[in-house]
Parts: sequence; C-alpha cells; structure tokens
Amino acid sequence: MLTQAVQMSRKPLPLTAFALGLLLQGVRSDAQDKRAQYPSFLSRSYFDVGVGYIDYPFTGRQLEPGFQAESPRVPHAAARLALLGYRFNEHLAAQLNYVRPVEWVSYTNVNGVPAKRSVWTNLAGVTLRATAPLAGRLSVDGEGGLGIVTRHGFDADTVPVVKDANYWTALLGGGLRYRLNRSWDFRASAIYAPSNSGARQPHTLMLAGGFSYNLRPLPEERVRKSSQSGFAFPRNLVQVGYASDASGFGVNDFVSKGAVPIFWGGIAQVRQGVVVHYHRNLFHTRRLFSLDLGASVSHWRSRRDNAAFYTASLFPVFRLTPLRLGSADVYLNYSLAGPTAISKSSIDGQDTGRRFTFQDFMGVGVFAGKERHVDAEVRIGHYSNGNLFPQNAGLSIPLTFNLGYTFH
Repeated sequence: MLTQAVQMSRKPLPLTAFALGLLLQGVRSDAQDKRAQYPSFLSRSYFDVGVGYIDYPFTGRQLEPGFQAESPRVPHAAARLALLGYRFNEHLAAQLNYVRPVEWVSYTNVNGVPAKRSVWTNLAGVTLRATAPLAGRLSVDGEGGLGIVTRHGFDADTVPVVKDANYWTALLGGGLRYRLNRSWDFRASAIYAPSNSGARQPHTLMLAGGFSYNLRPLPEERVRKSSQSGFAFPRNLVQVGYASDASGFGVNDFVSKGAVPIFWGGIAQVRQGVVVHYHRNLFHTRRLFSLDLGASVSHWRSRRDNAAFYTASLFPVFRLTPLRLGSADVYLNYSLAGPTAISKSSIDGQDTGRRFTFQDFMGVGVFAGKERHVDAEVRIGHYSNGNLFPQNAGLSIPLTFNLGYTFH
C-alpha cells in the first residue's frame, strides 16, 4: 500500500488552456447540435504513456554542509506521460509532459541515524514536437520546451538536510515512432533536463517505451447512430451541494489507501462546505460515455481549526451511465486535475503549497424524471497541486450531497 504522500504525488498536471479550449469548442459544437462528434479541439488531440529508465545521479553533494549519509538509493523505474497533446498538423504538435519515478530517492544513516529519508523529484513541462518520416510507418521526433523541476527534501530536527527546490528548466528530447494504425502509435523516447548548480540538482534523463493514442474525427455513420440513439445526455447541469464530515472519511480512505486505490487522500481535511457547480456536455457516445466541462465555486470550513477558505475551479467530468431505467439513469463520474484557485495555502497547520492547486472528485448519481431534469448525486473530493510545488499536503473533501437541475 502506498503512503499518503506517494498517493498524492500521482496526480497529473494539465493546463487551464485545455479546459478553455474544450469550452470554446464545446459551445460551437452544441450550437450545431453535434455532440456525438468530438469537438474540433479534441479531434486533434493525443495522449502518450511510457515506462522506462530514469537517471538523476544523486550523491552526497545534495546534502547540506554538516551532514553525511550512506550513498543514496536511486531507483530507476519511472513513468512518462504526455497528459495532453495537440496536433497542429501531421508534423508539428505541442504536449504537456509529466515524468516521475515509481519510487523516490532515499538516504539512510544521516549523521548516524539509521532511518530512511526520501527525496521526491518530479519533472513537468510543455514541449513542441516536430515529426519527420523515415521509412514506411516509421518516423523520428524531436522536441524542446520549458519545464519545472520540483524537489521535496527533508529536515533533521528542523534543520534542512536536502533543501526543497522549485525552478524552471529547459527540456530537450526526441524519439522514434511507429504508426500501427490511424489511432495507435508505438513510441521510444528520451527527455532531458540539465542540472542546476544553484539548487544542487543533478540532471534528469528519462528513456521510455510506450504508445500514443490519437483522437481523430469519428466516422459519420457512428456519429449518426450516437446522435439518434434516444438516450438522454443532459446538455446543461446546475448543482448545489453540501459537504459534511458527519459520516467520517471512510469512503475517502477506502478509495485512496484501502483496497481500491483509485483516488487521493489528504493530510488536511474539510469539516463542511457549500458548493455550486455548472456542467456543459461536450461529447457523448451512443449510450454509455459522456464528457462535460464544468466550473464551480465553493466555501469550505477546515476540520481542525474551523478556518474558512474558498475555491474556484474549471474541470473535465468523465461520466459513465451503465444503468438506464424507465424513470431514471444511474451514472458514475470522475473528474481529475481541474485547475483551481484556492484562498489559503496553509490549512490546519498543513502547507498545501500555493494559491494554485487542482481539484478531483468522484461520485455516483441519478438523472430522474421523464425528461431527466432532476439530478441527485453524492461524491467525495480532493485538492492538491500534484507536486508542482515542493509543499503538497493535500486536502480531503468528505461526502458531498448535490441536488441539480438539467436543461437544454
């Protein structure tokens, strides 16, 4: 089972431009009533997943003066994601990158103390990718851009041993790509961030193999069948919700650090809150899946100190509707990495980073009535910055009960 901190660090890193692009394209698509076709922004998008070898040669040089330790353990298994890519054409694209190891670097026997201490390092950024054909389905990539290196160090009796670091860096990379079919590519890639002497941070080199999935406009016949299916996919949804810790955080714990680790927990917790959400549907399949873009404002009270704070978010909502009955449709939803402004960066004594963070939630709900105008939903939530900053305590939102109304 992963530790709380490791679980929080799994969060991906999107940009607000993604949400704004979907909103603009979604408005145009809805005006034409073609939600069964991808919005044009999505129809040029792609996602990369890669696993492989990461090298960042940590040594005793990362320790502050006056401290000694055994040679650090540097695990080399890592993952690289292009969380969102956009093809301007077949030869030029831009993408959001996120690189992190499976396990953190660790030091032991710091000044004779045998405890194991970890150093977290993450790399994220934006690159432009140029592609040129080689032979047949094989092509070569080159990429370059700007990244952020984030390092969370550790202290000994409040004295820094490895200091935190957070700075901009150049990103360079390249690779080979094999086109399997219209949607799928196999890819071998490398990405490099140079060392930073001022932060005592070594270079980062990631070698990965994986695949790309390319979204492209759907065939007209498939669009026609989806648009004429007769199943309800509400175009607009307004919700008002109330969160309370009266029933505890058992559901949060179960899906973050229990038997089903598919969500995130947080060190800080919310006592109660009031939320207002608006969702606009951008895309749907024939029966099961839909994608919304949402916006929300929330007022919260922390659990320990009863401190008031506020959040405002943009976010995607992925919804599955597996059960359709005569009078109601039952759905599951999941939202992750919604860019969020938060009014406090320290909650109940926990440093949650800065005034920018990300919102996640997951829940179950029902659209009821003949026209599916009535909505009722229960969800849990989470805020953290995905290790974009060295401090990332994370915030857990307890069960939130929402009532809503849908309209066209």
